[in-house]
Amino acid sequence: MLEPMNRDEITEQIVLARLAKGLTWQQLADAIGRPVVWTTSALLGQQPIPVESGEIVAELLGLDASVVPVLAAVPMRGGLPTAVPTDPTIYRLYEAVAVYGPALKELIHEQFGDGIMSAINFSVDLARKPHAGGDRVVITLDGKFLAYEWNSAD
Repeated sequence: MLEPMNRDEITEQIVLARLAKGLTWQQLADAIGRPVVWTTSALLGQQPIPVESGEIVAELLGLDASVVPVLAAVPMRGGLPTAVPTDPTIYRLYEAVAVYGPALKELIHEQFGDGIMSAINFSVDLARKPHAGGDRVVITLDGKFLAYEWNSAD
């Protein structure tokens, strides 16, 4: 009997199988009827995948059905191998937040009040925008505003 794989091992199998089969993340997203950014995040281990969708992905990628319950389980989210990312693409996003984060925080408070942008009630989109100086990457973060509520002790 094969020993069950953990989520990291399954993620590695997903990436290898996707490449071997020549499938794009968009094709996988279309197959399960979900947005491409969410699907990619889920298949990289950051979102639980509904069982029906997990079954479709497993079949498309030629993975054993035993991966489906692991894909459906709530994952440990947000882990990166280092505190400051070393991958150049992820580092540039980190750098953009480091440079513009304080300004965005101030503007959120000025325009919405004391609160935060939810990353739970949230969507993200990625688009390519043609530009004469080189195509642009457009990332849209769309999170619900959550006001801080200060309750007095009873």
